[in-house]
Amino acid sequence: MPSSFEPGLRQTCHGWWHAGSVEVYVAGAGGVGREAYDAALASGVDINAFLDDRLAGTNVRGLPVLPPADAPAGAGYLVGIADPRVRQRFAGLLDGNGLLPVNLIHPRSIIGPDTTLGKGCLVLGGAHISSSIRIGDHCQVQYNATVGHDTVLADRVTVYPGANVSGSVFLDEDVTVGSNAVVLQGLEVGKGTFIGAGAVVTRDLAPGLVVVGAPARPLRR
Repeated sequence: MPSSFEPGLRQTCHGWWHAGSVEVYVAGAGGVGREAYDAALASGVDINAFLDDRLAGTNVRGLPVLPPADAPAGAGYLVGIADPRVRQRFAGLLDGNGLLPVNLIHPRSIIGPDTTLGKGCLVLGGAHISSSIRIGDHCQVQYNATVGHDTVLADRVTVYPGANVSGSVFLDEDVTVGSNAVVLQGLEVGKGTFIGAGAVVTRDLAPGLVVVGAPARPLRR
């Protein structure tokens, strides 16, 4: 496991803020943003608006869509965008404007004991995150995905619906695990690698790859 990943402020599975103590905005009004809103509704968390330059001035799911610059300093935000690079840029913008990242965790997900989440994480319904797991900032574990014991997800890791990350795995920053993909026990996946839908990862993967198939193999460049 690379020594460069050292979590800063770690929080329990319930996040670090108290629902209702701050205004909360969802950044991104596309598919994942709307799913984040679903998690908020199920959790009883009020969302003030979506933040999305592209759709600013419209309404989505009954909420106004505002330019990100209109969100007030001190408010909470969750970036509901699947692409980790876009998520990083959006989070940097909102952090710079004085907003605070918050976690949205669907009540029908399961998070085991001795597991910690960073800031700005999204956990959707049916997700099962086992025990003794470390999850970095702005990660997403989507519908019905599973993460095994003693695994580490560095910042901005995305685990798509139905994916299975086994125990004692290390996923470096910006890794994406596609829908119904499997990462076997004890493996390491390098920064920015994208694991395609249904792939089965049977060995360590270098950074920056796109892999598909069973067993997973890099696409030719």
